[in-house]
Amino acid sequence: MKTNNPDDWIKHLGLIKHPEGGYFKEAYRSDETISSLALPERFAGDRAFSTSIFYLLKQGEYSKFHKIKSDETWHFYDGSPLELLIIDFNGTLKKVQIGLDPASGLIPQFTVPAGHWFAAHSLGEYTLLGCTVSPGFDFTDFEMANQKTLIAAFPQCKKVIKQFT
Repeated sequence: MKTNNPDDWIKHLGLIKHPEGGYFKEAYRSDETISSLALPERFAGDRAFSTSIFYLLKQGEYSKFHKIKSDETWHFYDGSPLELLIIDFNGTLKKVQIGLDPASGLIPQFTVPAGHWFAAHSLGEYTLLGCTVSPGFDFTDFEMANQKTLIAAFPQCKKVIKQFT
């Protein structure tokens, strides 16, 4: 299938609305698990070795600031480049553009470290990506940002936090 239409991707892949914004569908969840005894204390149970989703953002939509307890690797598939906005533990804001034009500074994948706040938006009509999480994603590991709390913690990032919460 060749498409340049976000609605065709949503239909073809069976994507549904994601709580953080955009559309998603789980594509893979490992049948094997890591025991909670072998994981850091931040995990409250066993986790799949790895999980992955398809994720799509249309123009004007965004992934709200959130964080998870695992590393998350974003892979570019189709459409316009995507901009990730990451706030690290020290409050440093990093912007990373994911796409397929290295001459323009784009990279095809990027990993957001566990526990960092991050948001994203498409730089055009839409962006289709994959997101791989390891140890595997569980919604109990997901925290949506509270705008006031995040601004209080990182006042130097107030403008971008207001824009993506």
